[in-house]
Amino acid sequence: MFKKCIISMLFIGLIQSGLYAQQQKKPNILMIAIDDLKPMLGCYGETRIITPNIDALAARGTVFLKNYCQQAVCAPTRASLMTGLRPDATKIWDLKTQLREMVPNVVTMPQHFVQQGYATTGIGKVFDVRSVDKQLDAPSWSIPYQKLNDNDYAKGYEKPVGGHYQAKSTLDLLARFEKEAKEKGLNEAQTKEFMDKNRVVVEAGDVPDDAYSDGAIARKAGKILASLKNQDKPFFLAVGFSKPHLPFVSPQKYWDKYDRNSIQLAAFQQLTKGAPQYAFQPSAELVNNYALPDGSRFKADYALQSEDAQRMLIHGYYAAVSYTDAQVGYLLDQLKQLGLDNNTIVVLWGDHGWHLGDHGIWNKHTNFEQATRAPLIISAPGFKGGQQAQGLSEFVDVFPTLCDLSGIPKPSGLAGASLAPVLKNPLIKVKDIAQSQYPRGDQTMGYALRSDRYRCVVWYKENFRNQPVHQGSEVIAVELYDYEKDPLEKINLATDAGYAEVLSLMKSKINAYLSKKP
Repeated sequence: MFKKCIISMLFIGLIQSGLYAQQQKKPNILMIAIDDLKPMLGCYGETRIITPNIDALAARGTVFLKNYCQQAVCAPTRASLMTGLRPDATKIWDLKTQLREMVPNVVTMPQHFVQQGYATTGIGKVFDVRSVDKQLDAPSWSIPYQKLNDNDYAKGYEKPVGGHYQAKSTLDLLARFEKEAKEKGLNEAQTKEFMDKNRVVVEAGDVPDDAYSDGAIARKAGKILASLKNQDKPFFLAVGFSKPHLPFVSPQKYWDKYDRNSIQLAAFQQLTKGAPQYAFQPSAELVNNYALPDGSRFKADYALQSEDAQRMLIHGYYAAVSYTDAQVGYLLDQLKQLGLDNNTIVVLWGDHGWHLGDHGIWNKHTNFEQATRAPLIISAPGFKGGQQAQGLSEFVDVFPTLCDLSGIPKPSGLAGASLAPVLKNPLIKVKDIAQSQYPRGDQTMGYALRSDRYRCVVWYKENFRNQPVHQGSEVIAVELYDYEKDPLEKINLATDAGYAEVLSLMKSKINAYLSKKP
C-alpha cells in the first residue's frame, strides 16, 4: 500500500511538473530539401566550400557519408524519398509522369504522418511540381501547401524575373534575346520557347537574400514555424530550397567568398575507358537551356568547356551553395528562437549529386558516383551529435527512419531500412548495398549497385514502361568500378579477369532485385 502511494505521488508530481506530458509528446519534424546539392560540404570533409550552417546542423546530428539517391534527377528521386519506394514501384523515371496516376493509392511520408496525428505542410520544392497536382500532392498536407506571394520578397525590390533574374546585366541580356526573337518573327509561343532556351547561367545580384526566391522561402518558412508552434499537434514541415540548381544566381556577397582564379577544375575530364556511351550524358540541361553572360552558348555534346567557363560555373555553384547554407541557418535560428529546437527532428537532404566537369559532364542524369551520392544529415532529440555514419544508406531509408524516431508505426511495403540504430551507434551498418538506376529513353535501363568499395552497373534492353526489366531481359553492357584503386572512374573493370568474382557477386545481387521487384 505504501509503495502504491509513493508511485501515485510521483506520477502526480510528474504531471504537475509537465515532465510526463513532455515525455509523451511526439517530436516535430523539419525536413529541408535542397536541389542539386552534392555532398560538397564542410561536414563531409570538403575544404573548398563554405557551409557553416549546414556544418553546425551536422555537429548536432549524424552525417551519412555514403548516402545514395535512387535516380539522379529531380522528380524520380523526390517521389522515391517521399514514398519510401524505388522508381520501379512509383513508375516515375522522368519529369512528366504523375505520381498518383501511376500509384493512386500510395501513402506518402507526410500523408502517413497526418494519419498518425501530425499537422503537415510545406513550402518550396519538395516534390517536383511536374510529378504531382497543383496543390503539391494535396493528400500529403493537412494544411494547404504554401506558395510565395509578391509581398514575400524583399521590400523595394522587383520580383525576380522568371523566378530567378534580378540584376540589370541579366535583364539587359534577356531584352537582347527578346529583341532577337522578334527579329526572327517568332510568335508568342515560339518566343517563350526561345527565351527558355536562352536563360542566363549565372548572376550575382546586389540584393538582399530575400530578393531571390530561396531567401523569401526561408523567411516565410520561419513564419509558418511560428504558426505551427500554436498547433495542438506535432508538426511535419517540409521546406525546399531551389539553389544550387541552375541557373547559379545568388547575392553578390556569396560570390565574394570565393576567388575564381584559385578554383580547381575536375581532375579527370575524359570519358571512362571501356564504358558504354549511354553511361554518360552530354550536359543537355546546361547546353540546351543556358547562355553565357555575353550571350554565347556552351559547347555541345561531350566537348570540354573552356577553362574560364568551367571556373565560372564552379564559382556559381559554390556561391549558390553558400547562399542556400545561409537560408538553412536562418531557418534553424527561427526554430531555436521559437523554442522548438529541443523537440524537433531536423533532416536535411540534397536530392542527388551533380557533375562539376568530371568525365566532361555537367548536371546529373547518370549512374556515376558524382551524380548518385547525395547528402543526408539527421539531427534528432536524445541522440549524440557530431557523428559520421560510415555505412551505406539510401533515400528510401528516410521514411522508415522518421517513423521510428517519431515513435509511430511504419507502413508495410517500404523499400528502405530504418537508420535509427545508426543514430545510436554510427558504426552499425544496416545494409551492404545501395541501389540507383537511370534510363536512356524508354528502351534502356541501367541498374547500379554500390557497395562499400565497388559500383556495378548493368544495362538492360527492355521497353520498361510496358514490361518491367527482369532476369530474362537482354544485358547490353556492364560496368564495374573499384573506388579504392580508381576513385575517378577512369576504367571500366567489367572485363578484367581479376574482378570476375566481385562482378559475379554484384550481378547476383542485381538479379535478386529483379526477381522480386514489382
